[in-house]
Amino acid sequence: MKIIDSHGVVSECAAEEELHVLRHSAAHIMAQAIKRLYPHADFAFGPATEKGFFYDVDLGDTKLSDDDLKAIEDMMRKIVKENLPFKAFVLPREEAVKLMEERQEKYKVEHIGDLDEDAEISFFQQGDYIDMCVGPHITYTKALKAFKITQQSGAYWKNDKNNKMLTRINGIAFRSQAELEEYEKALEEAKRRDHRVLGRELGLFAFRDEAPGFPFYLPKGMVLKNTLIDYWREVHKKWDYLEISTPQIMRRTLWETSGHWDHYKQNMYTTLIDEEDFAIKPMNCPGSILVYDLEPHSYKELPLRYGELGLVHRHELSGALHGMFRVRCFTQDDAHILLAKDQIKDEVIRIARLFDEVYSLFGLPYTIELSTMPDDHIGSVEDWDIATAALADAITSIGKEYEVNPGDGAFYGPKLDFHIQDSLGRTWQCGTIQLDYQLPGRFNLEYTGADGEKYCPVMIHRVVFGSVERFIGVITEHFGGAFPTWLSPIQVKVVTITNRTDDYANEVIEKLRAAGIRVEGDLRNESLKYKIREAQVQKTPYMLTIGDKEAEAGTVAVRTRDGKNLGAMPVDDFLAKIKAEIAAKTLSQE
Repeated sequence: MKIIDSHGVVSECAAEEELHVLRHSAAHIMAQAIKRLYPHADFAFGPATEKGFFYDVDLGDTKLSDDDLKAIEDMMRKIVKENLPFKAFVLPREEAVKLMEERQEKYKVEHIGDLDEDAEISFFQQGDYIDMCVGPHITYTKALKAFKITQQSGAYWKNDKNNKMLTRINGIAFRSQAELEEYEKALEEAKRRDHRVLGRELGLFAFRDEAPGFPFYLPKGMVLKNTLIDYWREVHKKWDYLEISTPQIMRRTLWETSGHWDHYKQNMYTTLIDEEDFAIKPMNCPGSILVYDLEPHSYKELPLRYGELGLVHRHELSGALHGMFRVRCFTQDDAHILLAKDQIKDEVIRIARLFDEVYSLFGLPYTIELSTMPDDHIGSVEDWDIATAALADAITSIGKEYEVNPGDGAFYGPKLDFHIQDSLGRTWQCGTIQLDYQLPGRFNLEYTGADGEKYCPVMIHRVVFGSVERFIGVITEHFGGAFPTWLSPIQVKVVTITNRTDDYANEVIEKLRAAGIRVEGDLRNESLKYKIREAQVQKTPYMLTIGDKEAEAGTVAVRTRDGKNLGAMPVDDFLAKIKAEIAAKTLSQE
């Protein structure tokens, strides 16, 4: 695909840049369509995004309907067919301002004022539309072959709530109609797997207006949560972690020492106790530090690994809340490791292997990002450089690759973020390994070295789930609510054909329950087809059908949730099968 840059130079586009250029050009074509339909429109920003594009526009008192969005899309198609060339030109600052003022583009004029004095002001024009932009763009509008307007929303100018609310119009664009249709199918599948819907339908969790951002766990959701926590404890015991629990509310002085009061207070809930400031913990790390500081330590104890399933609270803006993915109260599956500097590499490798074990169990591949020093940080640049290099060295030494995410580290240290990929190809940031040279020193932590001298340990902060709530949201969508048998809140549904077999069905239920199987019975006077369908809707892994024949033979007819009929088998044989499946924590029913 040919593209044109801000100096009018035409060249071939690299494959990895092609989608970005198409989507950026689609934003300009959409703006041109809006301008034709609404001449008074005043445009702000219109960038490409990961999947599409948007433009923020001031439409005055005009409110858009779905029909209006369709009209904008139709006008875009007309502009594409006109095959207008994209033309680039550059203007001195004064002429650029004059041009935008003449076209009554006050947001563009303000944006020019925000640019450096020596910045080059470049423009692109297609037909009667001119936009200030650095490009590049497609050479002709006809190169945009597959696009769609998707929605509108509100957006503040410059993302500042003190500024005017503009209309944000979103769209998607792809190289071909086939790619667009594939994306729309994926969107439909994502809607079908939406954890907020499945959470209610499957009786897992719910949200109420009385507690925005605070999840309610329902009975089956508690089974799911506790099963995950049981697995977390199993893994962490195997990898030599010591579980602790620290208070949820601690004095302001603690958070001042940790740095959270100065760097994170806007996200913290605070309260007064005996006329003294306290804070509800947004993180578990200061509590782990206080536990370490209760007694002296020797180098022989290190690394010392504290694990904590700590309930934390963070003030999130209401607009950022999103089901279990972004809540205000969650259980963070934390660990804080105190160690000597020469142990960092081995410990990071060890943690990465633990992550491998956990994510592979759920069938979740991942990528890694190395996040470096932000502008708002504590500690010297030298310490940051050492810590960043230590993380990079550890992860590459075991053959893992990573991408650098500049300036996105925590305020106290660099980190490795693990982005897991679900069954729909979406990525979620869950696990993290944060290397901290700062907090141990701020709290004057010590250990005695082999030479008898006192040294300050380093701290590693790490989570594998990210939070229990977020991970539940991710795996609910990953599995579409059809959890592996070991994780399913209800593992077996016993279904009767006739009430003559109720006594035998209850015997089967009690036998399974005594063996630790999570089982429910459906002995209602309903049709077998209806009861089987209901069990399938509830994503129950196994349905055991019992009729006169099964009751007489002491068997059960076994059916899986995906409709596979395994035939009749003795109860003990089924029990051995499902127990083996649960013990192995397999992803699929064999």
